[in-house]
Amino acid sequence: MGEIRRRDPRREWVARNRLHPEHASVLAALGEIGGGGAASEWLGPQGVTRKNPHAIGFIGPNGVKRIDRSGAQQGGQAPGQGRQATQDNRRHVEIPDPAFLVAVVPELAGGRLSSHDKDLLGLARRLADADPQRPGAVLAVVFGEHNREGGGELKEQGFGEAGIDRMLHFDDDAYAGFAPEARLAALTAVERELAPRHWLLPDSPLGGADLGRRLALRLGERPATGVWQIEGDVAAPLGWRCTARGAAESLDIQRPLPRVALALSECAEPVDETRHAAEPLSLTTAVPSALSRIEDLGQVAVDPAGVALAEAEFILSGGNGVKDWGGFHHAARVLGATEGASRVAVDDGFMGRDRQVGATGTWVTARVYLAVGISGAIQHLQGIQSCDKVVAINMDPGCDMIKRADLAVIGDAAEILAALVAKVEQQRGGQRDAA
Repeated sequence: MGEIRRRDPRREWVARNRLHPEHASVLAALGEIGGGGAASEWLGPQGVTRKNPHAIGFIGPNGVKRIDRSGAQQGGQAPGQGRQATQDNRRHVEIPDPAFLVAVVPELAGGRLSSHDKDLLGLARRLADADPQRPGAVLAVVFGEHNREGGGELKEQGFGEAGIDRMLHFDDDAYAGFAPEARLAALTAVERELAPRHWLLPDSPLGGADLGRRLALRLGERPATGVWQIEGDVAAPLGWRCTARGAAESLDIQRPLPRVALALSECAEPVDETRHAAEPLSLTTAVPSALSRIEDLGQVAVDPAGVALAEAEFILSGGNGVKDWGGFHHAARVLGATEGASRVAVDDGFMGRDRQVGATGTWVTARVYLAVGISGAIQHLQGIQSCDKVVAINMDPGCDMIKRADLAVIGDAAEILAALVAKVEQQRGGQRDAA
């Protein structure tokens, strides 16, 4: 007589609710019981294999692999274990004598590696690690000051976790701002001395697309633009092939992967299981100075209220818990944040429809998302899943937004915002006095 499987309705509910604190541990237990070995699938009570669509690497019915950007599931960690625990479980990789180099020029928008940059580095790792017998190294060429801590030291940990083996840093003032000619001269010097097998740049309007086309013209190469997928093998007769978007994104074009490729976002999965050396390099020869015909006049001051939500990097979003909307608007002006709102606040008439954040409003990709009095409906959480840092201010410590947040503050929203505004104004006043 076969073993009778008894159902646990509560455990099955936790397995379906990915916001539950016990979600990861229950999935792991179900995987062990069902023989799946991982939290991606397990055997149900009726003998039917159940799959977790939120697992890393899940392949959907159309054969498309899902890319997880939440960071909560990386390394199989439960959401409550934190980012540091995930980083400690990474496998350290060093390539002392690489067979070749794959050069990546990240944009570092806002002084940090964006999700587009991390996708590009994941693509570079595929090219570098294709042949285990003759592995290559990923070389990152970065410009200007970025991610600096006290003492002027580079914060290299984040670069190593993104999959970078070697890092070449040009921090001269000549490369600051919009300086394509100076940067092109530096990339040409890298090509002349190191001769990378491939050059990868982001195909975006922030500067990568323009610099990549300039580089391809200087090298005499026919670049591949709009690349969103590569396939093949280094040992195959034709090697790697790339698929690019063409004809106003209505047609896919396949061709052999050239030396210079401009890739779109989500072209590959970011590196999340290994930590690389990010060893600094320097050129033995000086970079020739380029005659700049372009003068950068600096950034133009922009009113945060006029920035579209989809393009904002700092968003102050209010929900049903906000009672003092005058103080909320004052805080947004002082902090220099773009205003957003939950659907409840919009339906109640406190904010316009164009300020609604979520699956039924606008999907945002802010560097910092400050949620005030928002409980965290699933539609709202879907709309902020691409934000780098989420800060939540709420009275309810058990709401879903608190569970999603990287930093949570429990208390009255009006008092906390008023204290934050006073702190910012005090700091700015001290800076004016010192000047």
